[in-house]
Amino acid sequence: MYANCKNYRTIWVNRNDNKIISVIDQRYLPHKFVIEDLRTVDDVFVAIKDMLVRGAGLIGAAAGYGMYIAALEAPKDNNFDEFILKSAEKLNSARPTAVNLSWAIDKQLKAIKKGSSIEEKIKIAFDTANEIADSDALSCKKIGEHGSKIIEEISKKKNGKTVNILTHCNAGWLAFVDYGTALSPVYHAFSKGIDVHVWVDETRPRNQGARLTAWELEQQNIPHTVISDNVGGHLMQHGLVDLVIVGSDRTTYTGDVANKIGTYLKALAAFDNNVPFYVALPSSTIDWEIEDGINQIPIEQRGEEEVKYIQGLHEGEIKKVLLTPEKSHATNYGFDVTPARLVTGLIFERGICKANKKSILEMFNERKK
Repeated sequence: MYANCKNYRTIWVNRNDNKIISVIDQRYLPHKFVIEDLRTVDDVFVAIKDMLVRGAGLIGAAAGYGMYIAALEAPKDNNFDEFILKSAEKLNSARPTAVNLSWAIDKQLKAIKKGSSIEEKIKIAFDTANEIADSDALSCKKIGEHGSKIIEEISKKKNGKTVNILTHCNAGWLAFVDYGTALSPVYHAFSKGIDVHVWVDETRPRNQGARLTAWELEQQNIPHTVISDNVGGHLMQHGLVDLVIVGSDRTTYTGDVANKIGTYLKALAAFDNNVPFYVALPSSTIDWEIEDGINQIPIEQRGEEEVKYIQGLHEGEIKKVLLTPEKSHATNYGFDVTPARLVTGLIFERGICKANKKSILEMFNERKK
């Protein structure tokens, strides 16, 4: 996708040194475009934990490259494998909710284990990291192709009038390696000449919608409007939303969806107003071990400073401002779970299915026991 009129992925092997992984540091967007270089496992851990990189697919890709860096860092003797395992544990602890993190690390551990020498293991780790990143980008492209058909159908019913799509948080290319999930159908529809407009939830407390989704859409020249988090229900009541598309950090094989906090409320409003509510995700985001998302998916609790402070541009500098009384406490749940019954459908790289166990297993037939 485009940033400042140049094509970028969110993560890539440094063009001058393949032992360095470069990323877009999302903490400074939309006001500054900063590229950071990751050289150590600690660098990757901090990048994931402190949200230089964020979003299910990108977290997975970063973890994949983190394991490659671990292979480079590891002592080139009998302690190599032990270092790899400790690095895997460290990276896995960076954030708890997005299942892509553990998925990518497990994929790397299984692949590295097949190497017969340290040199071969390093090469395998590098190739596997690239495979994880490329697969993420391809999956997101296919999600866009499938999802754009939903938008196209709505456009036809409206005789070509604007299709208004509401999204929550950022599930665009910044949350993945390229294209994104929730925004990929929008990008594909727009490229077909379909008239689209996106309602962008600000997504407190970190404002990923206002900061990241709005910036993305602006870079791709797609019409959009930023709204406060509580406006969506009002818009739906008055027929101003044709479709809701969100992403997912973890979805159970029974169809429960963990996504950025506030998603559940959007799903309730959509259900009450007969607005289609779709979740776009790659198959790597499915948790095949959990049935009950509400009670079994671990929900990350982040620091209260994210709620108490807000970040913005002031006189050319990015600054934080205190919103609350200084001694007030705040609770900061990062995600909530939308039960399957509120989800119209799931948009995968393989196609679209209902949010229930039967439909998901039919789409992923190899998972049937």
